[in-house]
This record gives sequence, structure tokens and C-alpha cells, in this order.
Amino acid sequence: MGFTRRLERDCSHSTYIKMWADTQRELDTMLQREREEFLEPEEDREKAMKMLATAYIQYLEIFRKLEAAHDHLIHQQKRAAVRQVLDGVIGRILEIKKEMVALENSECHCLDGILMDLQRVPEVVTAMTLEEGIRVIQVAERARQGRARAAFMRRIYLEEKRQSKKEEQEMGKNPDDAATCIQKVWRGYSQRKKTEKLREEEMVFLGMSLPPELEAISSLQKANVLQGEVQEGEDLDFRPELRKTEGPHIKETLQDQITQCFLECRHITGRFPDYPPERTGGSKAIFIEKHPEQVAEELAAKREKEKKEKEKNGKKEKQAVKAKKPEKVGKQVVDLRWKIGPSNFLSILEEGSSQYQVFWENRDNRWDFLQDHDPELIKGGEREEVEEEIRVQVDEVMQEKLLKIKQAVDGETGPQSKAGKGEKGSKIPAKKKIPELERDLTPDRTIDSLYQELAEEGLLIRVKNVNLSDYIGYYDCLRSIPRGTGAQPMPSIPEVRQLVTLYGILPLGSQIVHENAPLVKSLLLAGPAGVGKKMLVHAICTETGANLFNLSPSNIAGKCPGRDDVIMMLHMVLKVGKELQPSVVWIGDTEKMFPKGAPKGEEEVSAKRLAKFLPQFLRALKPNHRVLLVGTTSKPYSANMGPFFKVYQKIILLPKPDYLTRLALWKHYILQAGGALSQRVNLNCLAQVSDGFTQGHVVDVVHTVLTELRLLQMARKPLRTAEFVTSLARHDPVYKEEEEMFQAWYAKTPIGKAWSAAQEAKEEEKEKGKKGKGKK
Repeated sequence: MGFTRRLERDCSHSTYIKMWADTQRELDTMLQREREEFLEPEEDREKAMKMLATAYIQYLEIFRKLEAAHDHLIHQQKRAAVRQVLDGVIGRILEIKKEMVALENSECHCLDGILMDLQRVPEVVTAMTLEEGIRVIQVAERARQGRARAAFMRRIYLEEKRQSKKEEQEMGKNPDDAATCIQKVWRGYSQRKKTEKLREEEMVFLGMSLPPELEAISSLQKANVLQGEVQEGEDLDFRPELRKTEGPHIKETLQDQITQCFLECRHITGRFPDYPPERTGGSKAIFIEKHPEQVAEELAAKREKEKKEKEKNGKKEKQAVKAKKPEKVGKQVVDLRWKIGPSNFLSILEEGSSQYQVFWENRDNRWDFLQDHDPELIKGGEREEVEEEIRVQVDEVMQEKLLKIKQAVDGETGPQSKAGKGEKGSKIPAKKKIPELERDLTPDRTIDSLYQELAEEGLLIRVKNVNLSDYIGYYDCLRSIPRGTGAQPMPSIPEVRQLVTLYGILPLGSQIVHENAPLVKSLLLAGPAGVGKKMLVHAICTETGANLFNLSPSNIAGKCPGRDDVIMMLHMVLKVGKELQPSVVWIGDTEKMFPKGAPKGEEEVSAKRLAKFLPQFLRALKPNHRVLLVGTTSKPYSANMGPFFKVYQKIILLPKPDYLTRLALWKHYILQAGGALSQRVNLNCLAQVSDGFTQGHVVDVVHTVLTELRLLQMARKPLRTAEFVTSLARHDPVYKEEEEMFQAWYAKTPIGKAWSAAQEAKEEEKEKGKKGKGKK
């Protein structure tokens, strides 16, 4: 058994090794394409959008394959190599998404044509082949035939049983026959147990199975434990060995290199240089800088350039005056061509690709049954740390040595300073005022004590165990119709999941991605009551393992009576959130913080006081802080738009569920609540009747109908459609007027205004084109 499990694990591991290799080749092809296609500016914006969308979809496919390989590989160093490339791919996806939003002025993109060209389905997963489809149909048909045959055989069995009982009743019971039947059953049972025990003893003797006392956990649990142990691995430390074996050689080499550099500098400049201070990197700065020969060439070129500039000074001034005049009078040439911005992740991807080619591409994995670590790779990483430790020691020695040489050769007693006459009267620069939220207002308190206080005050709350996949919904195939009319496209539920993943889950889940990707500090989820805004907040925290701080107006009412209390509360949230990152700061009913008129009541006063410090709170968040501010609102149109849009960087409008989604919701929540579906429950009817209602309405209706008493009665009284319809009638749907209010509000957001301006520009171009054709 143990050998079989190990063999299965090795086969699975080799499968994902092959997946990693194939994906790495796809990634190399993508990098080559990016160098060719994105190098030059593009005049046609539609063509640029198509290039970006194609790259976006292909990077998503690469991301999914690398994610699967990372989850299933056991070798710790291979997982680290895949993780590096995976972070680079995630970052590149976010960069391309930013370019797509800027180019199209919309968070939603119509990728139908590109998906058809790439032969992909809207969910961007690989479609079934014809053979796989036939196999699925065959399996379903054989299962149907099997069920029909089983039902037929059951009828025959029951008929025979009924007939035998009838005969027994006519003939009467025989005690000898009953005793024989019991003996037969018992002897068969005892013999099977003996045979099973002998087989187990034989397997233990042959070493193909563990003794019974060691088989305490199931085979699945064993596999998971084994994989987890190997993946986590033991942190091996080769630094003591490296210090002992290679330390003296590294020290001697560094001293020789520094000495040689100082001698060459004195030969060129006539004096020994000052030793670089530790804050600039010490002797490391010497090797980063250019060689002495390069320095000498640059100095000579600089002197010649200064002479030429003095001779042609008068001519240059006249030319500069003449050159300035056309800039004032003439028209400036603006390059309207699209060009992709610089990337922070292409270098990471190229480095990961080169490391794969050097270390992993040609490695023979067939005999690596233990999936153990590679000591040389670990030493390679730790060697740099040992060199840095030794370099600090060498710097201290060499600095003293340089001072002595300077004193003996040049007569210098220390590093030269450029003190002059102006030093007496020079003003000391005024210290920059540090904002209140960036200062440490609780230096004498530990993170644990602050964490405990926030939890006791109800500001740090428990996260509900909700996954993003629980936000059920399907791709809306009719959403491209409003785009053709020029209306702002609204996201479907799968697109909402994707946007939440891009702006919330992926950056919070990786430090490298958060530091280098386009920074999103705040996110607003807007939509009618019951569409799943709060659920998505908890899903972000569940998927990333983030802490959840609740700063909703209803939660902070009475807890922050004054300005200082608000500052202290935000400071504590910020300090704990940064220290125990990732963290999510949630503000529910956030429109109450930005009222159009004077605040009414204590809740709105506290909320407005908090709103004044939110911009300062966001400025205190740096790229290395994985903290996200998430606001939710069901009445965004009642907020003061100016400060509202300044706080929230990204806005996602959540839609009502469509027919397919409602059908899936009714089925999912009825079964989840313990209900049983029968022919008396017409899901199609429920999905049709619930048009205009939200996910929250469906959940509330199911919980109202399926009480504990109703579940007990279900065996003799099956569920009916009318029960759910009656309960649904007590709720108010989302009317068309409210939908129009949301769309009108979204059109006034920054991205909505940009979309409208772009549509107006397109209309003007069309009108000009029509006029030009009319003149011809």
C-alpha cells in the first residue's frame, strides 16, 4: 500500500512537472510577443485594445496553470521557483488590466470576439474536446441504462420474494431450514474475516503495507499530511558551514578588491578616495560604481565639454531665445498614439524564465522519489547573506587601514569636508511636519494589547467563512447589446468576481505583487440591498486570510465622541493592520459619511468626523502595506460626490441576478438548507417570478420557509412552489426607477464621465465623416 501511494504521488508530481515545463514555454512565447508587439506606439486604439485583451486572456491561462502546478508540486525549491514566476504573471495581469481600463474608460470589456478567435469560452477555461464530450454523453447514457436495468431487476426480485413468502405461508415454517440458513451466513462471515486477516499479515510481511497500529489515519489524510510536510519542508541552514569553509576566502578576496580599487583611484586622481559610509552601502557602493578608467574618461570628456560651452556660450543663448519663440506662438505637437507604460514585472518574468532554463529545464526528475532539497541551490542563496555579513566586518577593518595610509602618504587626518564661508550663515532646514496618523501615538503598547482592545470594542470582527466561488452567478451573454447603443456597460456577476480578485484578493495575497503592481488602496462596492456586498468583503478576507476591521457608522457610533478619539482609533487600526497584514478595513453604509446636508444624529456626526481623516489614512498606506479600504453602499446617490470619489479609487457596481443565476440560487439555497427538490417545486417558475429580486431576497425566503418544523414534515408533505412564492410576495423588489438611479449615479463617477466624453468624441468623428462624404 505504501509503495502504491508513493508511486501514485510520483506520477502526479511528474504530471505537474510537465505542466510547469509547458507553461514556461508558453510564457517565453508571450514575452517574445510582448517585445515585438508592444515596442512601438500604435495609432489604431481598437487594434491596441485587441492586443492588450489577447495578452490579458493568455496571461490568465498561464496564471491558472502555474497556480495548479504550485499547489500540487512537493519539492520546496521548485515551488519557490514557480511562485516567483506566478507573482510576475499576476503583476503583469494587473498592469495590462490598468492599460485596458485607461484605453477603454471602463472596468468591463467585451472580449467575446477575442475569445472566439482563441477558441475559448467566456469563463476563460479550456473547452471540452469532441472526444471528451462524446465520453460524457456515453457515461450519462450508460448510467441511465444501468438505472433502468436495476429498477427492472428490483421489480423481478420483489416479485420472486413475494411469491416465495406466499409459498412459505402455504407450506409452513421448518426449523431445520432456518438453522441451516443461519449457519450458512455465519460460516461465510467468519471465513471472510479469517481470509482478510491472513491477507493483511502477508502484505505486512512483504513490506507492502504498514502494521494495523500505524494505519490510524485514512489514506487521503496520510497523503495530505505527507504533501504538507514535504511542501513546508525543514528550513536547512548552511550558513555556519559556509562561514567556516568559504568565509576566509571571501574575506581575503574582498580586501584585495577594495585595496586594488583604492590604488587605481589614487593613480588616476592623485589622492586616495573617501571610504563610502555604511548608509550608502559601504564597500558595495564601490563595486556598483564605474571602473576608475571609466571615471577618468568621463572627467576628461567633461572638461572638454565645459571649454566648448564657454566658447559658444553667446551663440547658444541666442539660439535658445529663438527656439523659445516658436513654442509660445506655434502649435504644440501632441503624440496621440497609444504606447504601453513601463512594467515592473517583465524583468521578474525574464529572471524566472532564465532561472528555470539554468536550474530546472534539463534536470532529470525520474529518480527523485524523495523530492528532497538541492543543497547547492540553498547554498547559492545563503552565500550572498554570508558575503554581506563578512563585508560589514571587512569595511570596519579597511576603513581604519585607509585612514592610516592617508595619514602616512598624503598627510590627511580624516575625510575631507567642504566647509566654506557660507557654512556659518547657512540655515538649518526646518523639520517636515509628520501627519498625525503616520506618527506612533502608542509607543509603549504592544500589538497584542492593541489587537485585544480593538476586538473588545467590536472594531476587529470575526470573518465569516465565505469563498468567492459562493458568490453564484453566470456570464450574461446579452450584455454587449447596451454597449452597441453607447450606454455604459455594467458588469455581470462573473466580472464582479474577477474585479474583486484583481483589485482585492491578488494584491493582498502577495507582498511582491502589492509592492510593484498598480497600487489600489480603496475599493467601493455599490448596488441595491441584498446583492452580496457584505458577502464579497468577507470573501476577500477568507481568500487572503486577512483581518477585518469594521468602521461602519453604525459600529463606531458612541465610540469616538471627539477628534482625538477618531485619530487614536484610526491609528490603532492602521498600526495593527500594518503589523498583522494583510488587513481589510470595511466601512458599511459609507454614503452616511459624506452627507449632502448637515449630519443628523450621533451616528452621522461620528461618521462625518471619521470621513475627514480618511484621505490622511489612505496617504499613510504605502506600497509595502497590504491594507485595503473597502466601502459598501446601497444608496451612493445620496452622498456628496466630490469627497466621496476622492476616497474610493475603484468603484464596482454590483448587478441584480439574471434568470440563470436566479435558477441556480433557488436550487443551491434550498438544498443547502436541507430541503428536497421534487416535481412539485418548479425552479423555472421560481426563477421567472423572482425577476427583480436580489440574492438576499432568495436567501431570506428559503430560510423563512424551511424552518426546523417544516424540514421534519417534508417526508410526508413535500415542498411546493407556492410556499416560496407566498413568502417572496412579502418582499419589495428592486424597481426600475432605482436601477436607473444607480446607472445615472455611475455615469457621474470619474470613469463614467471619461466613458461619456469618449463616446461624445466618437460621435463627433462620425458626424465629421458624414459631412466629408456629403461634400464629395
